[in-house]
Amino acid sequence: MAFTLSIVLFFVGLLIVILIHELAHYSVARAFGFKVEEYFVGFGPKLWSTRRGEIEYGVKALPLGGYVKIAGMNPYQPVAPEDLPRAYGSKPRWQRALVIAAGPGVHFIIAAVLFTAWLSISGDPLKATPVVSQVQEMLNGHPSPAAEAGLQPGDVIVGVGDTTDPSGEDLSSYTTAHVGKLAVFTVLRDGRTLQLTMTPESAVVDGVTIGRVGVIVDYDATPEPIGSAAVGGVRWVGTSAVESVSQVGRVFGPQGIERVTRLVFTNEQRQAEDPTSVIGIGRAVGQTGREGGYARILFALGFVTVFIGLVNLVPLPPFDGGHLAVLLIEKIRGKAVDQRRVIPVAVAVMSFFIVFVTLTMIADLAKPVT
Repeated sequence: MAFTLSIVLFFVGLLIVILIHELAHYSVARAFGFKVEEYFVGFGPKLWSTRRGEIEYGVKALPLGGYVKIAGMNPYQPVAPEDLPRAYGSKPRWQRALVIAAGPGVHFIIAAVLFTAWLSISGDPLKATPVVSQVQEMLNGHPSPAAEAGLQPGDVIVGVGDTTDPSGEDLSSYTTAHVGKLAVFTVLRDGRTLQLTMTPESAVVDGVTIGRVGVIVDYDATPEPIGSAAVGGVRWVGTSAVESVSQVGRVFGPQGIERVTRLVFTNEQRQAEDPTSVIGIGRAVGQTGREGGYARILFALGFVTVFIGLVNLVPLPPFDGGHLAVLLIEKIRGKAVDQRRVIPVAVAVMSFFIVFVTLTMIADLAKPVT
């Protein structure tokens, strides 16, 4: 039940993000007097719609985004003479830019709210105290380094090497860097500080080689007050944006295309760093909910919200970044761009996007990411 509920909550949240994205376009366009003709979530065949005044609202079959249709944006659809003053091309370039930028821009505000809620509920894991919850007696067929060193459940790891108050990333990096070497762990046990030495061993987890000593560690994070949570939420937007920029290039670049193609059409094994679709993300969110980590759903939704916002800023039509790029070209050239030249590029980009996402979904179904 928790698995399914978590997935449902995640996708409902994603739908709300899409609605807010389009609402941002819609609201700014209405504020500047553009003629808005349609407000739709999804693409493809129409599932449902209703008309209020001059605007048609509705839902389409493919939940890959949404759009707000403004008179004059499609060069193949004529604008009635009485609507020309309110058409897209008739408005100042700065107003058009604000209408376009409002959609992806609101993603970062939404993400900041989601990260703030996450931090205020569960705290920041990067600031959490690592506590040993389990010590494995055996590792690779012999007593584990942790068991031999005398590490015990309940020990609080307060230092590794020269690093005090280590984060989970610090622990992983230190252990991996000391495979086959003597490593020093400083722990707090019953009010006493102890130094334990052990030699980490190499292990492959989800295709990645890491160092292990034979422990399972929990992180005791403290919920943050709303003020510091808000500051942390903004900081996490920046962190997610940096990570997302690298992922956009990796997922949609030659490496990502090659990996997805091999996963679908060959016997290639899935790796943890391979591109994944909303199906793979949904499955991971469901597993998180099954383990009781409902607050982490907020983090996952926040990260995906930032990622989608950045994808929308890619300077290729039909993405919002493509429209902004056209406006920049118009500014540099000093004259309007013929939108009929833009349409074929938009069709090619969207065709690639649909094919790529479909293949990634197939890979997620056939070879799930562990």
